[in-house]
Amino acid sequence: MVKKLNDLGIIPGIKVDKGLNPLPGGGGVETFCSGLDGLVERAAKYYEQGARFAKWRAVLQITNDGCPSKLSIQENAWGLARYARSVQESGLVPIIEPEILMDGDHTIEKTAEVQEEVIKQVYIACQANGVFLEGTLLKPSMTVNGADCPTKADPMKIAEIDN
Repeated sequence: MVKKLNDLGIIPGIKVDKGLNPLPGGGGVETFCSGLDGLVERAAKYYEQGARFAKWRAVLQITNDGCPSKLSIQENAWGLARYARSVQESGLVPIIEPEILMDGDHTIEKTAEVQEEVIKQVYIACQANGVFLEGTLLKPSMTVNGADCPTKADPMKIAEIDN
């Protein structure tokens, strides 16, 4: 199968996280992604099977009661960094995905503020873990207001903030 994909110019990859779990000590909607145990070995096997990149996501949600908390941001940034380092050690390119959910009634400015802090903490954690940053791909979520926000940002505002 991998040879057929390669013959078509397709580079295969794999999602390596093992799913979301409630974050102990976090707010009711806060989670962390599991799957770091044994990841270096699993990633090495995926590389041998032809995978050349891997994906892992962290999911954060903005709420009116203080989420994402500093704990959630720190835990998810650290998890993304440990994942990135682990798969790089096995030869895979990590796709780092700190996803900010669109659930909620927050403004686009609040989303931008949270995204900036999350991405900053992800890169601080990546640096601390010795991740080769030039060998990673960042997959941030789009900067938009919450789905229930009464004031919808127009496309020009979205483009301005995402720029």
